[in-house]
Amino acid sequence: MSSLVSVIMPTYNCGKYIADSLDSVLRQTVDDWEIRIVDDCSTDDTAEVVRPYLERYPNIHFARLPRNGGPAAARTEAIRQAEGKFCAFLDSDDLWMPDKLEKQLAFMKKTGAAFSCAAYRQMDTDGNDLATVVVPPEKTDYGKCIRLSNPIGNLTAVYDQEALGKFAVPPIRKRNDFALWLQILKKTTYCYGMDEVLGVYRVGRSESVSHNKLAQATYHWQLYHQIEGHSLLRSAFEMGCWAFVKGTGIGLDIRRAEKPTDPTEKD
Repeated sequence: MSSLVSVIMPTYNCGKYIADSLDSVLRQTVDDWEIRIVDDCSTDDTAEVVRPYLERYPNIHFARLPRNGGPAAARTEAIRQAEGKFCAFLDSDDLWMPDKLEKQLAFMKKTGAAFSCAAYRQMDTDGNDLATVVVPPEKTDYGKCIRLSNPIGNLTAVYDQEALGKFAVPPIRKRNDFALWLQILKKTTYCYGMDEVLGVYRVGRSESVSHNKLAQATYHWQLYHQIEGHSLLRSAFEMGCWAFVKGTGIGLDIRRAEKPTDPTEKD
């Protein structure tokens, strides 16, 4: 494999944000990476914004799907193209801290983890800090991932592609990152979590397929019953877990934070 890390970056109509996401990778203290951008047939200026990066950086790659297939199709294609030992996920409107890869890869080496994630902050659509930090469990297995309705932040997830191989993201338009983590957790027992903020997640984009929480119910049922093949009774129980966790927040570690973390500054 030619790079240490392949950054998996699906995109759709993110011309307003994708430069900031790319810049957050360029600022990494680890420079042995490639970025695999896969455009799901954007209708905005995403391709124009990306073009100068492609001209300047040979380790940034851009591909466009022949037809709009949703984020699952774009992620699957990016993983298919990825040549790195590790696959790290970053959507094209989110940001990484400059030492994200350095710290997380060191954590994975120390723990022997083949799959890991970290804490992240939240910002609004304009990049304003929301003073909210989401912290993953120390260890998440397949069952806990379902019971907590996916405590793994997509922008912090990293898995060892050399050890675990490639994955096809299940073809659902919402919660497909959740579906992918379940596939990975069938091949390795735990996703190990870091209690340290390594990314910033943008919430509230109306065009995002994850924006309408109520509409996710259908996709959760599809995930549990159809994709995972769980029984009607088990799927109903898992739907109840999702509704309970999302409604109460019980089981999740969501903290208020006073001092914002600046992803543009190195330590």
